[in-house]
Amino acid sequence: MGRRIGFVSTRIAGTDGVSLETYKWYQVLERNGHGCFFFAGELDTPEDRSFLEPKAHFAHPEIKEVQEGCFGTATRSPALSRRIHELRDFLKGRLYEFMQTFHLDLLIPENALAIPMNIPLGLAITEFIAETGIPTIAHHHDFRWERDRFLISSVEDYIHWAFPPKLPHIRHVTINKAASRQLSYRRGLSNVIIPNVFDFANPPDPADGGKALREELGFGPDELFVLQPTRIVARKWIERAVELVSLLIPERPRLVISHKADDEGDLYVSRVMEYADRLNVELLLIGDRVGSSHCFGANHQCRYTMDDAYLASDLVTYPSGYEGFGNAFVEAIYFQKPIVVNRYSIFIEDIEPLGFDVIAFDAFVTRDTVERIQRYMEPDHLQKAVEHNYCIGKEHLSYEVLERKLLPLIESFE
Repeated sequence: MGRRIGFVSTRIAGTDGVSLETYKWYQVLERNGHGCFFFAGELDTPEDRSFLEPKAHFAHPEIKEVQEGCFGTATRSPALSRRIHELRDFLKGRLYEFMQTFHLDLLIPENALAIPMNIPLGLAITEFIAETGIPTIAHHHDFRWERDRFLISSVEDYIHWAFPPKLPHIRHVTINKAASRQLSYRRGLSNVIIPNVFDFANPPDPADGGKALREELGFGPDELFVLQPTRIVARKWIERAVELVSLLIPERPRLVISHKADDEGDLYVSRVMEYADRLNVELLLIGDRVGSSHCFGANHQCRYTMDDAYLASDLVTYPSGYEGFGNAFVEAIYFQKPIVVNRYSIFIEDIEPLGFDVIAFDAFVTRDTVERIQRYMEPDHLQKAVEHNYCIGKEHLSYEVLERKLLPLIESFE
């Protein structure tokens, strides 16, 4: 008999990595007979399965005020301690309502017990699990020690308690080998690695092959459409993509960026725009007209989806300095597109050994990188390479891999 599973996070909406992977887990769990329900501060999930609590969101004004007192200083005031516990108690009550409303018998916190974006929520979830003994699979995408802004803290006691907690009812899941090792070393917690996945058993529907989007953006049939399929945030190192385009396309260089800046402010956006202007590269920001077709809220009002963006592209750039795994990398492989990727640490350890045929570089692009791209994209090589990559993705990064790793975790509670 299927479980009634509650996903809990700060937000389950949009196209950030946590929301994307939550959607994939939801799809796999539903097709295996489980029912899924959702608790967060922002939700794109089915209305009849959703429990919205605004204070669960890291961007809620009260939570932002609390968080500002938690980091960048080593001490906190008694008033801040009281406020954190008041919010913890309130959010814990809402979690009890969530469980009772949907008769839950298993919980999956999505990153809410890993990175301390909402301290009261993490404390509430931990105490809720301790009080109820509800079987829990904690899905960890980013840890506190991976982000500089969380290094100095006045809440070390809370972080040790809840990010992540050490409780007998919790099975821990990480998304890469380095995170798995660090979780074991730092917290003594055993865990299972489940990588980011995609539905490789069902190839993409070519539809119009992205033709409409290409035409709307002014790309002729022989012009190179280079896609940066990420949010505009500093760790994506989008300057490298700008440099690459300036070297690769001397006449009318253009770079298409599919996502908005999102939750990390406008300063880096301004930096990228200014840098592109210096190198005479035109940036086409299409985040306001492209939605996801592989996430919650796929009934968005945008004319195009990320499918269209990938299908329209000739080359994908992925020059990130750091990634927890690499959703955009997996997507580019799924859509059988050539990809230029910086060899970030997780790529080196978790992805590169699988044997993908991609254009990789170390930290900066050169004319040699451009020459390798040009050789890679010769028709005889290109088709063989992307088909080879798809086969590797199907073997190692598919929904079937997720099933083989996740379902036994659920059964382990029985």
